[in-house]
Amino acid sequence: MNAAGEKRVKVAVKGLYKIFGDNPEPMVDKVKAGMSKTDLLAQHGHVLGLNDINVDMHDGEITVIMGLSGSGKSTLIRHLNRLIEPTAGEVILDGQDVLKLGEQDLLEMRRKRMSMVFQKFALFPHRTVAENAALALEVSGRPMQDQKAEANKWLSRLGLEGFEDSYPHQLSGGMQQRVGIARALCAESEVMLLDEAFSALDPIIRSQMQDLLLELQREIHKTVVFITHDLDEALKLADHLVVLKDGYVVQQGEPQDILLNPADPYIEDFVADINRARVLRTRSVMKPLDGEVPAGAIAVNYDQNLEDTIAMVDGDTSKHFVVTQDDQPVGVLDMHDIMIAMVPRKAAAS
Repeated sequence: MNAAGEKRVKVAVKGLYKIFGDNPEPMVDKVKAGMSKTDLLAQHGHVLGLNDINVDMHDGEITVIMGLSGSGKSTLIRHLNRLIEPTAGEVILDGQDVLKLGEQDLLEMRRKRMSMVFQKFALFPHRTVAENAALALEVSGRPMQDQKAEANKWLSRLGLEGFEDSYPHQLSGGMQQRVGIARALCAESEVMLLDEAFSALDPIIRSQMQDLLLELQREIHKTVVFITHDLDEALKLADHLVVLKDGYVVQQGEPQDILLNPADPYIEDFVADINRARVLRTRSVMKPLDGEVPAGAIAVNYDQNLEDTIAMVDGDTSKHFVVTQDDQPVGVLDMHDIMIAMVPRKAAAS
């Protein structure tokens, strides 16, 4: 945050378009004029990948970009470090337009400022676990002793102590993904890009990796951009959630707000089957504290989910709660408020 307490934008995507085809630049004007993805392909043989993307990614937060296959989420994340060149628009990192960087500056940015973790792990099979983790440090010319110490530190932190001299084929999928994360952390980059990083893992291992990412984030406060097609994963990880469909942003914002106030029938359908009690937090349902705390109110943390809150009353629907943050009362709610929140909302009328 800045001196005024406002969130600082680390990465800003502005008016970003990506059109695949032989002559994409003139196609941007057709899309801006309202031509659909289907018509662009049928009439001009070009594929609309991204359509006027505008997203602010704040320093120290996890921005999750989600959507179904073909929505453009992986295309978008690859624009941030210019693995894909845009047709039009801007990608701003700390006030600097990434799209204007020369070849050497772009290489330096990828080495030092933006690290990437892929779904397929992308480990070198002939290198040990420690050597894979220390790759960025080796490329930057750090002394071998420093490389080893930093790699071992993060491997230990990620539960891989004792596997430093093993090779990737000797590890499970979840362990290999931890090596990929260790490599990103060793790079000491300001921004971490994770493209479907946990999608190939078994459900239990995937949940453990999500918990580990959140635990690490509480310590290191990286700017993380996370791609997923799984809404449960998105709601669990996101500080800021961006939902894509057919290359455009359908809705973005704080996940709790999106769940409570879907702005589009597509979002409404997306969140219809979510366990709302497990996802929603008391802070999203409470009323501001106005006056005295109700007598006999049960204290609950502002970040506690509604499922745990409901379990505290043992079926007594007359109970009231006082919501606390840092041990200070900030709001109140009752079982009636919780029941209202359990009912899915219709999309806001346009």
